[in-house]
Amino acid sequence: MSKVKDGDTIAIHYTGTLDDGTIFDSSEGGQPLSFTVGSGEVIEGFDEGVRGMEVDETRKITIAPDQAYGEYYEELVKVVPRSAFPPDMVPAVGMGFELQLPSGQTMPVRIIEVEGEEVTIDANHLLAGETLNFEVRLMGIEPGMSPIIIP
Repeated sequence: MSKVKDGDTIAIHYTGTLDDGTIFDSSEGGQPLSFTVGSGEVIEGFDEGVRGMEVDETRKITIAPDQAYGEYYEELVKVVPRSAFPPDMVPAVGMGFELQLPSGQTMPVRIIEVEGEEVTIDANHLLAGETLNFEVRLMGIEPGMSPIIIP
C-alpha cells in the first residue's frame, strides 16, 4: 500500500483542537483539504505529521508553536489612539484589518481591546503560541512525480 511522501498531493479530513479541547478548525461535514506534501502549502508540523500515512489511516498529530504559527510576541501588541482610525470606522474587539507599514508592506492585525480613546491591536497570528492538536484521516493520495536528478 502506498504511503504519503514529499511531492504527493493528498486529501484529508481533519479536526484541529487546542490543548483545552477548543476546536479551532475542521473539514468534517465539508470538502477534504487537499495539498501537496512538502510544498509549503500548510504549516511545517502538518507536513511532517502526514508523511508515512496510508489511505483510510487516522492519526493524531501534535504540533508545537515553532512548527505551527510561531511563538506569541508581546512586542506585536500596540496601543494606538482611536484618532489613528478613519473617522467612519468604529473600532471594535475582534475586528481585523491590514496595517500598512512604512516600508509599504501590509501586516494583518486585529483589535483586542478598546478602552476610551485607546485601541489595542495585535499583529500575532490568532494561533501564535498555541500547541495544535489534529486528528487527521487520509482520504486519498495522488503520487507526485519522482524528482529528476541531473548529475
